[in-house]
Amino acid sequence: MDAYLRLIADLDRAGARYRVIDHAAEGRTDRVSALRGNDAAQAAKCLVVMVKIGKKYTRYVLAVVPGNARVDLSAVKALLGGTFVTVAGKDTAEMLAGSVSGTVLPISYSPQLELIADPSLLAFPELFFNAARLDRSVAVATGDYLRLAAPRIESITEAS
Repeated sequence: MDAYLRLIADLDRAGARYRVIDHAAEGRTDRVSALRGNDAAQAAKCLVVMVKIGKKYTRYVLAVVPGNARVDLSAVKALLGGTFVTVAGKDTAEMLAGSVSGTVLPISYSPQLELIADPSLLAFPELFFNAARLDRSVAVATGDYLRLAAPRIESITEAS
């Protein structure tokens, strides 16, 4: 099942309060937020991060921050006790996320991808994100997102 269909099925099964928003194809958070009519701070921006722990062990994190913020890679590294951190390569990120860059969901469907969300993302009653498609987004009640995705909540946003 593709990631979009799985997302919608999971939202329906969970009884989540959400709506689908069709828009022009766009994967950049600031631009798609303008198309959807939401503040960029309400957008769930997702980045797949690779954390090396020693020389032989690698973990991957799906870092989710507000759309107007940047992921603090050092904070992610510290949380996992890592020795090296970087943004995962595009092919690896897309394989783990199950969708193309610019459409990564703030939900992990891979046991290899640990989901960590910044608490500042939870300040709004509703979150917006591309729904594994460049031309379609979802706005979901924040409480329902938390219940469905069950992210680890940690401060991973760079200070501005």
